[in-house]
Amino acid sequence: MSIESLPEHIRRPHVRPIQPIPVSKDGKQFIALRDPAMLQGQTMVVPIPALQVLQQFQGEQTLEELADRFQGEVSQFAALAEGLDRMGLLWGPTFEAIEAKRWAELETAGAFPARATAALGADEAACRTKLDEYFAETEDPELDVVPTAVVAPHLDYDRGWPNYAAAYYAWQTMDAPDRVVILGTNHFGAGDGVVLSQLGLETPMGRCPADREVVDRLVDDLGRPIIAEQLDHLPEHSIELQLPWIQYCFGNVPTVAALIPDPLVGMLADDGERVPLTTFVKSLSATLESVGGRTLFVASSDLSHVGPQFGEPRPVDDQRKVDVERHDRDMMSKFIAGDPEEFVSAMKWNKNPTRWCSIGNMTALLALMEPETIELIDYRQAFDDRGSVLVSSAAMTLA
Repeated sequence: MSIESLPEHIRRPHVRPIQPIPVSKDGKQFIALRDPAMLQGQTMVVPIPALQVLQQFQGEQTLEELADRFQGEVSQFAALAEGLDRMGLLWGPTFEAIEAKRWAELETAGAFPARATAALGADEAACRTKLDEYFAETEDPELDVVPTAVVAPHLDYDRGWPNYAAAYYAWQTMDAPDRVVILGTNHFGAGDGVVLSQLGLETPMGRCPADREVVDRLVDDLGRPIIAEQLDHLPEHSIELQLPWIQYCFGNVPTVAALIPDPLVGMLADDGERVPLTTFVKSLSATLESVGGRTLFVASSDLSHVGPQFGEPRPVDDQRKVDVERHDRDMMSKFIAGDPEEFVSAMKWNKNPTRWCSIGNMTALLALMEPETIELIDYRQAFDDRGSVLVSSAAMTLA
């Protein structure tokens, strides 16, 4: 096929967001291009120098212009673009077809599949055994008030279990609610507004169905923008990791699952094609009041992300850990004060220097709850021996 006969989206390639992962083969180093949306299970492996070329695949230059810029054969650039397109890594009709096929499969299944929670165990019995162990090693926080909401991490369980168990401890003896609203963080998705799920959520412990009455009313009120990017839930771990703890306490309770944007980052446009945090909170509050019943809330929230793994030049040393904790506790005090506007204002003033990733869902939780009491149960820092990464998290209850 000649270059001239290639489709326009390949002749002028625009690469989708990808995650480059270093791999080695036969003693040589390569880069595997992973689709964060996980629409397909395959990855495309390219030579390391290809990354420099991919950075220029922004839909503005033709293959001929790119070949001239990098002084290479245009056929090589065409082969790279065609390979990316086959994998659905270019914006265009191939990606759209793959996306539509994946969504049809999920609609037929009725739920997003278990991914991150598979690390807990292969089935319900294995998961319950592990959660039994976690709760047995956790001290009863002896709360004066039964919490109606928790803040829990979305770290992997090996590092984060003490804070998960501390957050959910009091819910072990509670009766099941009518629903649980789970507010997550959109780490990888395309949506820059709130993204609601119409599907259920699966773990090795079973399936939590979507609360159809609440979800349908939200869609009626907010329109297609609230669900336009719900495939963002497919690769996202922040909501999924809360589910086994909820299922342990209440069984397969109906859920309302929403990914909440960062209020410190403006939306691409205020054009009615995306739902702002404040609009969602207002609609959800009115909907819950209308449908009645008992609702519990979860904010899936990690705090600071520091170290070379997150682009910082210096390894994480003891002083850095102290400084991060000081900053975290200062910002948590703003949250515990209970005013969502003041919490966001403090974060904006500080410019979020340690990269808290869940300001949005914590803010939404305060606005939805208007809590009388907020208690910090536990605070932890997870870090490696090399000083390359530190992620902090907390367990908090609200009532």
